[in-house]
Amino acid sequence: MTTTVKLAIAGSIIASVTGYMAYLGTAESWKFYLTVDECLADSALLANQRMRVNGRVAVGSLEIASGRRQAKFKLQGAESPLSVICAGPLPDNLAEDMDVVVEGRLEKSGLLRGEKVLTRCASKYESETNAATARARDTSVEERR
Repeated sequence: MTTTVKLAIAGSIIASVTGYMAYLGTAESWKFYLTVDECLADSALLANQRMRVNGRVAVGSLEIASGRRQAKFKLQGAESPLSVICAGPLPDNLAEDMDVVVEGRLEKSGLLRGEKVLTRCASKYESETNAATARARDTSVEERR
């Protein structure tokens, strides 16, 4: 065999192995992104799969363990709630009646066992006019003191 053929074969093998490893790495990170109602409707098909579920923390359901390493709550959908237990570090702004995304696995029992809770910072998503109005209001309150 010539050197060119050997290099072509070696390059093909390296490219194939690299492509396969990239596929394996991304296959685990591909997750479903569902609403609570979609998750509950297809719970039999989705059991034991990694997913992200978007919902609102139901009022009166949030229980945060000491040390903020675990939380229990219900994600409220349009029709019914989904029970969630999330272990791991929790966001500081996690509260009732706020939209969150929970990453985890749905158990056959219908419990979402979360690994991560994602919240959003409301000020990040305010329009410029709303943010300016809030700053002006805060300034006027400070001036009155």
